[in-house]
Amino acid sequence: MRIVFIGAGELTVEAATLLIGRGHEVIIIESDEERIKELSDSLDCSFLHGDGSKPNILDEAGPEHADFLFCLTENDQYNIIAALVGRSLGYGQVVVQIRDTDYLNICQELGLEHSITPSRTISRYLADMVSGVDILELSSLIKCEARFMMISVDKQTRGRVEELELPAEARVIGIYRAGQFMHADPETTLKINDEALILTHSKHLPELTERFQAEASEGHDLEEKK
Repeated sequence: MRIVFIGAGELTVEAATLLIGRGHEVIIIESDEERIKELSDSLDCSFLHGDGSKPNILDEAGPEHADFLFCLTENDQYNIIAALVGRSLGYGQVVVQIRDTDYLNICQELGLEHSITPSRTISRYLADMVSGVDILELSSLIKCEARFMMISVDKQTRGRVEELELPAEARVIGIYRAGQFMHADPETTLKINDEALILTHSKHLPELTERFQAEASEGHDLEEKK
């Protein structure tokens, strides 16, 4: 897979190192030329010098061949603009880093569903640790080809779980509703704004991702036409 990063901070470097080690193609867009020179000797990847929020720079990274665009600079507004430009150019999955949680609702309204907030993630991990739950230990239980994915339920996907007609090796195992987790079975009814947690074989991830993204897009188009 091809993964494009905007910003060459510590998070980018650590993630890029892991991805390169797993055989993925990585491109890092960075406006600081000295930072690029500093990393060139240690990271076996491609670098683009320029403003990652500019269409011409993002287009140069090849959105038609990219599976992910990670916007990971220290500036929330910059990340949001870069994410919107990247999405308009056709990048597959666009992930935006948000440090100020006040922007999270804005990201949702703009359709930037894949937002990460480092401080919130770490604080939840610490709180879970105090409660005796080790999230890192739990993540190690998802081995081999097992994968989790989350979908947001809308008008296209609401209804009984069994009506989703998932592949044989995929199951909705739970839902989040109004901040509460609930176990799910085939008869469970999914409501708009629920988040459904799916456990699936990794081979189904591309088709499921494409399917639910397409359904979300179709639902959005229908809303705009009304």
